[in-house]
Formats: sequence, structure tokens, C-alpha cells
Amino acid sequence: MPADTDTIVAAATPPGRGGIGIVRISGPLVAMIARTMLGRLPPARYATHARFGAIDGDAIDTGLALYFPAPHSYTGEDVLELQGHGGPVLIEALIAHAVGLGARRAQPGEFTQRAYLNDRIDLAQAEAVADLIDAGSEAAARAAFRSLQGEFSARVRALDEALAQLRAYVEASIDFPTDEIDHLADEALAARLGDVRAQCAALQAAARQGRLLTEGITVVLAGAPNAGKSALLNALAGHEAAIVTPLPGTTRDVLRERILIEGVPVLLLDTAGLREGGDVIETEGMRRARAAMAQADRILFLVDASADPKALGYTAERERFPWRVPVTIVYSKADLLAPGQDGYAGGATFFTVSAKTGAGLAALRAHLLEAAGFQRQDSGLLSARRRHLEALAATAVHVDAAAAMCRAAGAGELVAEELRTAQRALGEITGAGTADELLGRIFSSFCIGK
Repeated sequence: MPADTDTIVAAATPPGRGGIGIVRISGPLVAMIARTMLGRLPPARYATHARFGAIDGDAIDTGLALYFPAPHSYTGEDVLELQGHGGPVLIEALIAHAVGLGARRAQPGEFTQRAYLNDRIDLAQAEAVADLIDAGSEAAARAAFRSLQGEFSARVRALDEALAQLRAYVEASIDFPTDEIDHLADEALAARLGDVRAQCAALQAAARQGRLLTEGITVVLAGAPNAGKSALLNALAGHEAAIVTPLPGTTRDVLRERILIEGVPVLLLDTAGLREGGDVIETEGMRRARAAMAQADRILFLVDASADPKALGYTAERERFPWRVPVTIVYSKADLLAPGQDGYAGGATFFTVSAKTGAGLAALRAHLLEAAGFQRQDSGLLSARRRHLEALAATAVHVDAAAAMCRAAGAGELVAEELRTAQRALGEITGAGTADELLGRIFSSFCIGK
């Protein structure tokens, strides 16, 4: 990302026509740009009606101007917002005028990045900004707003403080080794370590729920040709997203469809039928199907209940499944089953559904949520990302290692080191010691103007 000494400008409203268009400017040249474009510097934090002038003196537009002097602004710098009419030509003219006065066009997420670099928000709050914008459900939006308000960060800081106090206690025992009391073996330290581990586990559980709301799960529909994969995709999506025909091999590529199940985003991937042989295109489709399965959170393996009641197709494919991805057998076309006929999955979890009648779909949706670990609650949910879970998992590993070291005689330095490493892993959530490369990845995923 560029240095934050430049003045940046971008549209803060989406592209296209609209009733209002907002242009945001941030940086050291804001006061000069305001005087040039508006004729004067507006009073701080007041909406002022103004004419937005061009270099040649003619007005580009008219609207409201808001000036936020540093450090009391979103970015922590001088900020000017021009709220005019939402025409693309007008917005571009205002941006071009600001660029002509010394600003440059902002990169994606650069306003929020400056807010982070200027200590207006931490990294978890910055990510919550993007999560709030991208929220796919009301539950996800509420969770993102809580994280934006600092609830997630507050819990992280509380855990960090508990780790810091433990480190101080352990390091004191190292500095005063002549004391008769073995501080590493006493019950008080063991209890405090237990409290920290419980606190970390609770935060991990909350983050897992938040990650489901933010990132959702990826589910691959796999199985033999004509097993009912595309029909099930359409039934779960509620519309005809995939072509369904009696001809084997209709689906040749991976088809993606996003749905919501109780507010949890689910990415459904319909794949080419798995079988021996096939032409060049079908073979490539099967290769892509297996690649999608390797990246999935769960595989729904479809079996035609009327044609393969013993799930022999599943048995034939079982050894080729990615070992880390759980598989659920789904007997499709239940409406074609004879009365009393049922499937057998050799001990595996299975469901019987009918895309035609809708039978079994509610149970399958509930199964996906349960398998993902989702708990039906709203109060207290926080938005979180995969990297947050990884940081918390690393923190827990080092806390557990510290607890084990306490049982080893003379291991005070090792205990202290494990606790220090746990703090470092935890600090990655809020941005303490975060590498520039990670910051670049995070903020580049934002929209321009935010």
C-alpha cells in the first residue's frame, strides 16, 4: 500500500446513477482543496450547502460539504466529504478536480487502512467494516456491527491482559529462585492457567460462530451422473439455477450458487457426475469436481435411491474422497421409492430427500447447520474470519504447552516463553506486530472509497 502522506480521493457511493453521490477526500491537502473547490473552508463537523467549483470557475455541482479536521475524523486525518447528485459524470468531475489539485485516487480499503494506521480502530474492527458491508443476513450484519463497536477486540484484550499477568507471575518466580515456594507448581498458578484456557476456549467458540456468519460454508454436491445433484441444487436455492435433463453428463463444469440457511451463507457447488470413462470435456469436469471436493467444508454425495438403494456408488468412490472433508450421503428421488423401501449407507450419515416434493429438505438444511457447528442464537455473536480462528488456535496451543511445562521442574523460562508466544499469536487479531504483507491482503479486499 502507498505511504499515507498523500492526499487521497474516491467516490464513497457505489458506481452508477443515484439520488446522492459522495466524494471523500483525506490527507494534508484537504484544507487547500476545500478552499479552492468551495471558496472557503467549511466549519468543522457541520453540513454546509456549497457550490462545488471547477478549475475554470464554473460550478460542477451543488450540495452539502462536511469537513472533519484531524484527528477527529474516520481516518484520523483532515477529511472532506462532498455530497452532491449521484451522476457518474458529476462524481468523476469532482474526483478529477481533486486530483488536479494534488490528490491521488485511493486504492481499495485505503481510507479504512489509514484509520487503522492512525489508531482510530484496530485490525479486527477494520475487518468488521468490510464484513458489515458484505453481510448477507441481518444476523451477520448485527455480528459485524458488534465487532465494529469493539466487542470482539475487548474480549481479545481481556485475554491478552490475563496472559500478561500470568507472564509477570511466572517471571517473578524466575527472578526470585531462592524462595521456598515453588511458584510453578502451586495451585494458584494452575487455577489461573485453567481460567485463561477457559477464556480462550469461549472466545474460540464465539469466533467459530462469527466465522460461519461472515464466511459461511462450502458444500459440494457430488455423485454419479443423473444422481439428482442439479435438481437438489435448484430445490435448495429455490429457483432453477442449474439445467436438469435425463441425459447423463448434462453438468460439465462446477456451478456455484449462494443460499442462506438461518442467516448462514452456504456456497453450493454442483459438479460433473463421477463415473469411469467419458469424453475429454467430461473428464475435465470430473477433475474439477474432485478439486472442488478437496476445498469444501462438506460433501453431499448423492445416490439415486431408486437405482442404487445400497449406495454402491458411494462405496466405489469412498477411497477417493479427500480425507479431511466429511461426507454425508443423500438419497435423492425419494418420491420414486416403493413403500417401505429404504436406503443403506454402511454406517455413514445419510438423508433421504426428494427435490420434486421437498421431502427431507428441511432435515438436510438442519444437518448442514449442525455439522458446521452453528448454534441458533443471536445475542452476543461477533463477526470473525478464518485468520482469527487460526490465531486463537495458536494461542490455545501455547497456553496448553505452558500448562504442561508447569509440571516440569525448573521450566520457568519455558513457561514464560510459551505465554509470550501465546500473546504474540493473539496480537495478530487486533494487528499488534502484523506484517505489511498481511495488511495489504486484508485491505485490498475492501471496496474503493472505504
